[in-house]
Amino acid sequence: MRIKKNDTVMVIAGKGRTQKSNIARVLKVFPEERRILVEGINMVKRHSRPTRRNPKGGVVEKEGSIHISNVMLYCNKCSSATRVGYRILEDGTKVRICKKCGEIL
Repeated sequence: MRIKKNDTVMVIAGKGRTQKSNIARVLKVFPEERRILVEGINMVKRHSRPTRRNPKGGVVEKEGSIHISNVMLYCNKCSSATRVGYRILEDGTKVRICKKCGEIL
């Protein structure tokens, strides 16, 4: 998978925020299901029963997962969503690069 935890992504389809603020951070990645949790995107409500940890119970709002195909990695240098390429540096490490500007992500 080309998207990892703490990456900045742009939601290009599905349940997002407004068009201008659909750039967010990845909270968790589920590679087997090809889904991710994105901060503030696809908010769902869960009804919780009172427990010792949460004596009041009630409705809890949290992020739901979205499919990985609905997001693109966001490049801060060229300020746009971009595809991901790979390059091997001189010291042998493999890094992800922006396909538009060539910047290391």
